[in-house]
Amino acid sequence: MVTRTEPAGSAGTRPTAPGRLTRPDGSSVRALVVDDEPALGDLLSTVLRYEGWVVETALSGQAAVRAARAAAPDVVVLDVMLPDLSGLEVLRRIRAQHPRVPVLFLTAKDAVEDRVAGLTAGGDDYVTKPFSLEEVVARLRALLRRAGAGAQAQDSTLVVGDLVLDEDSHEVTRGGVPIRLTATEFELLRFFMRNPRRVLSKAQILDRVWQYDFGGQVNIVELYVSYLRRKIDADRAPMIHTLRGAGYLLKAAEVDCPGAGTAAR
Repeated sequence: MVTRTEPAGSAGTRPTAPGRLTRPDGSSVRALVVDDEPALGDLLSTVLRYEGWVVETALSGQAAVRAARAAAPDVVVLDVMLPDLSGLEVLRRIRAQHPRVPVLFLTAKDAVEDRVAGLTAGGDDYVTKPFSLEEVVARLRALLRRAGAGAQAQDSTLVVGDLVLDEDSHEVTRGGVPIRLTATEFELLRFFMRNPRRVLSKAQILDRVWQYDFGGQVNIVELYVSYLRRKIDADRAPMIHTLRGAGYLLKAAEVDCPGAGTAAR
C-alpha cells in the first residue's frame, strides 16, 4: 500500500517558506517513508509535510521498491524490520534504481552490530526507536545537504507583520523588541508563523507541537496559546486570534482598528 501526501496548503504551486529545503529546481523535496506501523508512518509524513516536502509512504518492502521506482525520492526513511523484505534488501533494490539516494534507517534494535550492518550495506545514517521527530528531520536535512539534493530556500527568517522569528538562532522580536520564549512557546509560534492567516485547530497544533506526548489533552493548547499571547500581544494590537469552535490563527496586527487591544481568549 502506498499513499501520497501533499504539503499542507498545497495547490500544485506553493511559495517556498523561508528556511526550507527545496530541490535545485525550486520544487519540493520528495521523501519516501517506509514503515509497517501505519501510525508511525503517518506521524513522520505529517512532520515532513510540515517541512514543505512531498511524501510517499509504504507499509512493506515490495511497496517501497515500487514507490521508489515511480517517485524517484530525494531521501528515504527506511525501517529495518518489514513484513516481507528486510530493510537491507529494500535498500539494495532501491539503490539498484537510484544509486545516490540518501537513506536513513529506523530500527528498534540497539546492538552495535545491527547499526554497523545497516551502514555497511549502504545506509547513510540511522536512528533507533523510540526517537525524536525533530532529530529525524534534522538528520534528513543534513543528508540532503550532504548529497546536494536540497538547497536552502532564502534564509531562516519568518516574518508576519512586525513579528520576526529566526529559526536558526531562535530569536524572536516584535517591532524590534526582543521576546524571550520557552522551547515549546517557540515551536508553537513557529507553527503559527509558517501558516499565517490560516485557521489551525487544536488537534493540528497538538499533533505538530506536542506530537504524541499529550494525546487528547487539548487544554494544553489553550494554556500555551495564552502564554504566547502574554508575550506577543501584551500591550500591543493582537496578532493571535481565536475562532470559536474552529481554532486559532495568526495574522499581522490591524493597528488602525479601534479597540484592537482585545482578542478572544
